[in-house]
Parts: sequence; structure tokens; C-alpha cells
Amino acid sequence: MPNLKTSGLLLTGTALMLGLSSAQAAEYEWKFQASETAGEPSFQIKQEWAERIETMTDGRVSIEVLPINAVVGPTETLQAVSSGILQGHMTDPSYFSGQDPAFGMIGNLVGAWSNPYDFLEFMKQGGGEALYNELAEPYGTHLIGAATFPLESIPSTVEVDSIDDFQGLKIRAPQGMVYNIFERIGATPVNLPGSEVYTGLEKGVIDAADSTVLSNNDAMGIHAFAPYPLYPGFHSMPMIAVSINKDIWDGLPEDIQTTLETAFDGMAYDLIARLKAQDIETLQALNEDPDVHPIDLSAEERKAFRQAAKEEWSEWADRNEMTQKIYDQATAFLEARGQL
Repeated sequence: MPNLKTSGLLLTGTALMLGLSSAQAAEYEWKFQASETAGEPSFQIKQEWAERIETMTDGRVSIEVLPINAVVGPTETLQAVSSGILQGHMTDPSYFSGQDPAFGMIGNLVGAWSNPYDFLEFMKQGGGEALYNELAEPYGTHLIGAATFPLESIPSTVEVDSIDDFQGLKIRAPQGMVYNIFERIGATPVNLPGSEVYTGLEKGVIDAADSTVLSNNDAMGIHAFAPYPLYPGFHSMPMIAVSINKDIWDGLPEDIQTTLETAFDGMAYDLIARLKAQDIETLQALNEDPDVHPIDLSAEERKAFRQAAKEEWSEWADRNEMTQKIYDQATAFLEARGQL
């Protein structure tokens, strides 16, 4: 006759193991590729939010956030999400300008936004997210939510005190509008992925870089050989498109869709606030470093840059029907708020 006490313990242990297995098995398991390296503070914030989503959904959704180039190159994530190689991405749509210039225009309307919260208002309340989905859904992806960084810094190996100093400057810029605007002000843009900015600056392939925020650049050690960062930013504030395969999205229950939208909206505001705080802390440290010399362009120089940017917006608007829609909606938004 079996020992009832022992059998009971065995049954209890089995039940606990089954319960743990059940709790650990996610209903939805996805890989999202980001556009940063694993060591950047913004990448770590994205990972934290993926973990929060797992908690918010009681373990039903598990998202693994991967760094840039983990599965495919940065210009290939749109196709990878569409085909199911990845289930989602968190990246700058400007990388897909070669497929449609509208991605570059909405992904980074260079010089338009002096405050990241204005951009979020445009995307979430001004019709920007609906426009993006009109553009992206034919490519098999659905935008869950838009995020952004604070205005980016420009780390430079040489001193840049004016727009004239960009003449002949070899500056890293991704394909898209920002590339064309740097050309317009006389720079020589070089199309490198973000993962190659460090070595490009270190080896002298480029003189400066359109590359993320001050704290991210400092965390990567870039200021050791690019000691003239332009800060506060004045040019680029790329969108982060948090997107998922459209077929997956369409098949999700409403409660999961709502949770994802709510969580990634929360991430957007958290990302700005935390990176801004880190930028301020980084700036204080750099100001005490005798070998690093942060540069704040004057209001007149910023105005000159924005004028060049506005001319480029107008040219891009003529490229196709979608670029015209983006131009019309964004400029109407800015004009209504007295920002043009």
C-alpha cells in the first residue's frame, strides 16, 4: 500500500511544477529588434518596458528586445517584421527611406521639433500615428505607438560654432531627410549605421556624427576622441516606430492590443524624461572635464539651420502623395501652435 503522506507530497510537488510551467509559458513570444547597441541607456529602458509588459499581461506576452544587427541590419527590419523573421521592431523609420521617402519624412522631419513632447502630441493627437499606419500597413507592419528621444547631440572631432563650420565636414547621417539637409548646408554626409559611429569617429572616417543623445554617446565613450559635442540638440529628433507584424496584430485580442498601446505610450514619455535627466547629468560631468568642450549654437545659427530644413521639407513634399500628406499635416500642426 502506498505511503499516503509521501504520495501527497509527490502530488503537491507535481502540481506546483505544473503551475510554474503554466505561469512561465507565454501565450505570445516575440522578438523585437531595436536600433541601439546593448550598452546604450535607451536600449536598457526599452528592455525594462518589455519586462513590464510581461507583468502587465500576467505573463501572456513575452518580448525579447534585441540590439541593432542582432538578426538583420537596421535597414532590413521592416522586411524582417513583415515576413515574420522578427515579430516587431523599435527603430527609426528613416532607415526605410529607400523603400519610400515618406518613411524618412515622418521618421525625422529634421528641424521641426524643438521639444520632444510636441512631436508626441503630433503623433498621438495630431493624426501622425494614423498617417504612419497608412504608410506602413501595406508593408505588413502595424505601428503600436510612436516614441522619440530628446533632441540629439552631434559629437564632433573638430569645433563647430556656426552653420558655416559644417562646410566640408564629413558627418555620419542615415539615409533620408537629415542626410539631404546636411548636404544643403555644405557638409559631406556619410551613410553609416549607428553601430559604426564609434569606430568611424575613432579612425577618422568621419569628423562628426548625427548620432543619438548626449548620454548615449558618452556611455559609448565617444567623447574621448570627439570632444566637441553640440548640445542642446537643434537638428534631429528621430521617431522610434514601435511596430509589430500586422497579421499578428490583427489576430490579438482587444485586451492585449490595449495593453500594448498603453504600455508603449508610457515608454515614450518615460524614455524622454529619463534620457533628459541623464543628458543633464552627463553635461555636468563633461563641463568639469578639461578635455571635452560642449558647444551650444546661438539662436541665430539655429534659425539658419531651420530655414535650410524648411526648404528641404518643401522639396520632399513633392516626392509622392504620402510625403505631401505628411508635409501638409505636420506644417498645419506647427502653424496652429505658432511654431512656424
